[in-house]
Amino acid sequence: MPDNTEFVPLTWPDVLIMSPELLLGLCFIALIVLDLFLPRGVSRGWIGGLTLASLLGAALLVALRMIDMNAGEGDAAIISLLGDSYRIDDFGSLLKLLFLLGTSFVVLLGLGSTSRDDAITDKGEYFYLLLPAAIGAMAMASSGNLVTLYIGLELLSITSYILVAMRRKSDLSAEAAFKYVVTGGISSVFILFGMSYLYGVTGSVQLNAIGEALPGAVENYEAFVYVGFGMMLAGFGVKIAAAPFHAWSLDVYQGAPTPVAAFLAVVSKGAALAVVMRIVYSTGLFGAKDAGGAGQGDDFFFAILLVAAIAMLVGVFAALRQKNAKRLLALSGVANAGYLLVPIGLSITAVHSNNATELLFYLAAYLLMTIGAFAVLTVVGRSAGHDELKGFAGMYHRAPWTAAAMVIFLLSLAGLPISAGFFGKLFILLGAANAKAYWIVAVMVLSSVISYYFYFGLIRQMFMRSGSEDAVRVPLPIGLVIWLCAAGTILLGVFPGLLVDFIDSVFSFQGDLMR
Repeated sequence: MPDNTEFVPLTWPDVLIMSPELLLGLCFIALIVLDLFLPRGVSRGWIGGLTLASLLGAALLVALRMIDMNAGEGDAAIISLLGDSYRIDDFGSLLKLLFLLGTSFVVLLGLGSTSRDDAITDKGEYFYLLLPAAIGAMAMASSGNLVTLYIGLELLSITSYILVAMRRKSDLSAEAAFKYVVTGGISSVFILFGMSYLYGVTGSVQLNAIGEALPGAVENYEAFVYVGFGMMLAGFGVKIAAAPFHAWSLDVYQGAPTPVAAFLAVVSKGAALAVVMRIVYSTGLFGAKDAGGAGQGDDFFFAILLVAAIAMLVGVFAALRQKNAKRLLALSGVANAGYLLVPIGLSITAVHSNNATELLFYLAAYLLMTIGAFAVLTVVGRSAGHDELKGFAGMYHRAPWTAAAMVIFLLSLAGLPISAGFFGKLFILLGAANAKAYWIVAVMVLSSVISYYFYFGLIRQMFMRSGSEDAVRVPLPIGLVIWLCAAGTILLGVFPGLLVDFIDSVFSFQGDLMR
């Protein structure tokens, strides 16, 4: 079946609509040129400031576009560009705001740490390479087409490979980058292979067109449909670092600069989750049935929930004996990848239709508590000279306020009241209960209870163990990240309705993902 997709060239009004991505691209090129022409003796710290200003400017443009699109009555109109290959909708815009906020925090972490890290030789590149990575994540969130989706994925992946290797004088960083390139390349092959099968049986790369052709494809090429979606699930499982596709994350997080590890844990993971959500619901996978009425969609949703359950259990059990703080946070990310997959795998039912709200709320909470924890690890690791858990020993006496902030992040990661993580997990758990997926509810509760052991083990190190008497110095940019994340974690824990009501007011499945 021939593909009837027409790639319409961009017009000037289209360029203005894509102004957030265009701004980041222009700033990236400008910063490269300036970095090349500046003498080596000139500090590159100001490049970080310009990178931060670019990201905040792009976030402002996204917010203004959202306000303009939602100014009228009813669902906001979707803006389709390049023959519906690129879609500007509220789902993508909400995710873009999260990605830009997370990347801005990563830049601030870099401003407080790169100047003191002699292993990073090209400090300017460290900052402005985050711009194309953010563009890739934004493109993934707005893709309406498998081609643009893959371009965004590779843009994010390739720049992430370079960022992981930025500590050029560190053998650990070089090893981490090599492992990341190999596993990332393999996962991209799986994704591309799955896409090729979907194109082969549906004749289109457009997500909506795939949805229209999917019933016939299921009837005539059922095995190929399973292979296509199965390969893509495995490939994105690697990108999300969900068990059993997570092994790379421990070594990569440990070897990468700490702010880059935070970027991978939040922005890269969030972009992959956004793509999975869009593919699942834009293609109408939840309604896929064969001629006999058997639900193929149910099989795929069960597969997503199965990966989520494995990720939660493997993540928490593997973390029980972990002594390295970076690897501990990597395993925490594995478990949280499982929590984030649950709303996607629950499908839409008569009693459960707020999947996206659950995903977006917990992703926002995960961003705040994870980047906050990495920020604390940045200053503790610098003070101790290593990233082992014993570096946190006696931290309450050396930096009591920083220790208090870390307690907030750990309690939120554990899902205890009153924190953003508590309500995030609660909303997902209640959604699973409403969908009568009681077995995944049991897995969520079990994994959360087990996680208390290693999260409270870190608190025990800070408050009940004696350690070095050296003071923990907190640079201003990192301190700003710590307390902004701590304040956001508490705010969403005390007033979760603020974000939930906002998401519900602008997002709808029918308006954003199913047309």
